[in-house]
Amino acid sequence: MTLVEDIYILSRDFPPDERFGLTAQVRRAAVSVPSCIAEGHARPTTRDYLRFIGIASGSLAEVETQVLVAEKLKLTTADSAQRILDITEHIGRMLNRLRSVLEAKIN
Repeated sequence: MTLVEDIYILSRDFPPDERFGLTAQVRRAAVSVPSCIAEGHARPTTRDYLRFIGIASGSLAEVETQVLVAEKLKLTTADSAQRILDITEHIGRMLNRLRSVLEAKIN
């Protein structure tokens, strides 16, 4: 949820002509991360949960890429981008650990 909040704050300063482009895309990807985790947790099987963790990981990679694009296009500062990338790295480690636990449960 912190990632979502930080992405909304970061993208608030993107130019208006990006409202339907990068702004919307990075926000959707960020919201997708906790949404997929929640949806997967609510599913009846561990395999379903694992599938949604995979989707959340993909959305996290999208956020990372889009933040790097925003930095390249000078829509954000290197420091702001790095702060978000540090958060995504932490979340990525948590998702990998959760994936390992769930896979062990299946096996």
